[in-house]
Amino acid sequence: MKKRRHILAIINPVSGTGSKDKIPRLIDTVVDHEHNDVSIVMSEYAGHAREITAQAVQDGIDVVVAIGGDGTVNEVGSSLVGTDTALAIVPCGSGNGLARHLRISMNASRALQVLNQGVVGKFDYCKVNGMPFFCTCGMGFDAEVSYKFSNEGTRGFITYIKTALAEYIKYKPKQYTIDIDGQQMQERAFVVACCNAAQYGNNAYIAPRATMQDGLIDVTVMHPFNIAQTPLIGARLFLRQLGHDHHVSIYRGKRVVIEREQDDIMHVDGDPMMMPARVEIENVSKGIHILVPPTLPDDV
Repeated sequence: MKKRRHILAIINPVSGTGSKDKIPRLIDTVVDHEHNDVSIVMSEYAGHAREITAQAVQDGIDVVVAIGGDGTVNEVGSSLVGTDTALAIVPCGSGNGLARHLRISMNASRALQVLNQGVVGKFDYCKVNGMPFFCTCGMGFDAEVSYKFSNEGTRGFITYIKTALAEYIKYKPKQYTIDIDGQQMQERAFVVACCNAAQYGNNAYIAPRATMQDGLIDVTVMHPFNIAQTPLIGARLFLRQLGHDHHVSIYRGKRVVIEREQDDIMHVDGDPMMMPARVEIENVSKGIHILVPPTLPDDV
């Protein structure tokens, strides 16, 4: 007889652009209640999902579902690393980078089907100065855009693009010292992104060959370029061909140390925050359990 599974669904009501009012009814309709006991809770403030998840682990919950964007996924996942409780995702954010990487549907009903049909796999996560992240962290232009976007009155892809264009006009590349597994280099860069998964979100592939099961961090360094080259680089970003551009270098390693001239903004799974001039990023191999579609390719 199949063991009943205890599931806690955490809904972030303010993530993304759409209402989450229909999600509880969808859970009731889609999830197989013969084999799953499901409880639902709403997060109420920044950090609340992390607290709820930590308690769920103590209570012996089998699966915690993050219903929101990459920030919500980060909060839930941060309390699940190193435990036997699995993360599941129903993407409802602006970018949904981790869900897209893991081939989880952007349709809430189909994403919830993973609770019935999915399999639990072990995946890598990374830490920046001890703080877990699951998709990407980065500094430079993308971090500045993340910071400005977080202060906009509206969310969504169009708002993000408008913010990016406005920042691009005035952004100046910065100097970095990057150490990857003991190999040091000096780089003047537009973007330095450290990636566990392949994309930022919205199918923008900043590290096209990154996988979450190789024990490595993909480090994408975008070198300065002029405005005439922007359309081609942008196209390659979305066509998963960024590695073919001569303005981009991609390195791999288990541990990365980056030094900047001063404390500055970084984004961690899309959320901007002030970080020290020196940051250490490390990969934690197979450190989190995630419930994924049964047809997930081997190279994810």
